Amino acid sequence: MAETESAPGAQEFIPPQADTIDELRAAAAGCQGCELYRDASQTVFGRGDESARVVLVGEQPGDLEDQKGLPFVGPAGRLLRKAVDDAGIDPGHIYLTNAVKHFRFELRGKRRIHQTPDRVHITACRPWLVAEFARLHPEIVVVLGATAAKALLGPTFRVTKQRGELLPWPAAAQHPEDFAGVPVDSAGKVADAPAARLLATIHPSAVLRADNRDVAYDGLVKDLKVAARALR
Repeated sequence: MAETESAPGAQEFIPPQADTIDELRAAAAGCQGCELYRDASQTVFGRGDESARVVLVGEQPGDLEDQKGLPFVGPAGRLLRKAVDDAGIDPGHIYLTNAVKHFRFELRGKRRIHQTPDRVHITACRPWLVAEFARLHPEIVVVLGATAAKALLGPTFRVTKQRGELLPWPAAAQHPEDFAGVPVDSAGKVADAPAARLLATIHPSAVLRADNRDVAYDGLVKDLKVAARALR
C-alpha cells in the first residue's frame, strides 16, 4: 500500500445532523477520509456506553475486528476485558474505540499483516475521535499502546516513561490546539475535545507478545487500577 502525504479528512463524511454515537457510527460506514477505506473490509467504529466514564482508545482495528466490524473482539480484546474486570472498572461504564477506524495491512500471500498507521491516517481520522469525545464526555481516557498515545499526546510521548500516570488531557498533549476547533462535520462545524484525565498504558496485544505474559498482564492491570481509583 502506498503511503500518502495528505488526505481529505473524515470531517467531509460527518453529517451536520449526527448528534448521537449511533448516528456517527452510521455515517462512518461511508468514510473515505483517507485511502485506508479502499482495502479494509469496513469502518470499525467505537462501541459501548454513551454515558461512559472511561474511554479506552487503541491504535486501529485488527484483522478480526475488520471482519466483524467491532473493536476489540479478538484475543487482545478478550484480554482487555479481563484486565478491566481485574482492575475493578465497571465494564458497563466503558467505551472502546480506536484512533484510526480502518485496518491498515499488507498482504503476504493470503495473510493480512498489520501495519502501523501513519501520521496522515491519524490526522485524517481525528474528526471522528473528537466527535466521539464531544458526545461522550468521559472522566478518564485510557490510551492503549504507543500509536494511540502518540495520536492523542504527540509523537514525542513515550508510554514506557509515563505509563500509569494521570495526565490532564488535552492539556498534556504536545499540541493541545490539535484538539481544539477540530472540524467535525461537512458543514464546517468545529468542536473541542472535552477536558478529561488521561492515562497511557501498553496495548493488550503487547501482553500477548510478551516473553513473560504474567508480568506484562499484571503491569496492565496495575495501570488500569490507577484509572479505577480516580473514578471513586
